[in-house]
Amino acid sequence: MTNLKIPPPYPKSHNILSGKKAVITAAAGTGIGFATAKRFIEEGAEVLISDFNEKRLVEASKNLEKEFSFVPHTLICDVKDSLQADQLIEESKAKLGKIDILVNNAGLGGYSKVTDLSDEDWLNVIETSLTGTFKVTRSVLKYMEKENSGVIVNNSSVLGWRAQANQSHYSSAKAGVMAFTRSVALEAAKYGVRVNAVAPSIAIHEHLAKTSSKDLIDSLVDKEVFGRAAEPWEIANVIIFLASDYASYLTGEIISVSSQHP
Repeated sequence: MTNLKIPPPYPKSHNILSGKKAVITAAAGTGIGFATAKRFIEEGAEVLISDFNEKRLVEASKNLEKEFSFVPHTLICDVKDSLQADQLIEESKAKLGKIDILVNNAGLGGYSKVTDLSDEDWLNVIETSLTGTFKVTRSVLKYMEKENSGVIVNNSSVLGWRAQANQSHYSSAKAGVMAFTRSVALEAAKYGVRVNAVAPSIAIHEHLAKTSSKDLIDSLVDKEVFGRAAEPWEIANVIIFLASDYASYLTGEIISVSSQHP
């Protein structure tokens, strides 16, 4: 019998993003953004990674350089800031020559009872996860509409559908990303631009392990029928599919990346 708790082998490259130019937000660290950048490069894309944390962004760049023997494009960007979001797209166009794909990965979580949430904590999560997605999307769409092509993939969460105590700010933001994705997809379709989202359940990485208690992580993993959390690259694989020509007839869709049972 297959041991479902053991992740499958790391996938081989099939160059399904060959020649594509991609911008990935919040790509520093060890999470889904970095895994997506790495998998995009393996699949033939040229990427620009951004993050608001300069130190982590430099470390991410060095790690990719060690892996691929070239220095990837990088830009500092706080997606909550409209000017920085616009600059990200403008400078990405200059560095990459064009933008075929945007991955809106920037997001912020938290764990708190709603009665203990401050206005600042609520707004910080909403502004990063939802409003940041809006601001970068708004900027790149102005470019993609002129080009009559492009793909946007947003990172949402299964908590946009499913209730979880002490996550009201995060789940509200991610539900907003889902609704935003569907609405923008309708506007962008006539310009040949596809807009979709992934909704992961849980992917274990270093940052999550530092910011979440072991009890919380264990309780979430217990809900997964595979008996384990996803590897970040398993989420990245679905992002790759949505960004590729294999998903040419998908827009306005939210793809659950989860083995979670009800």
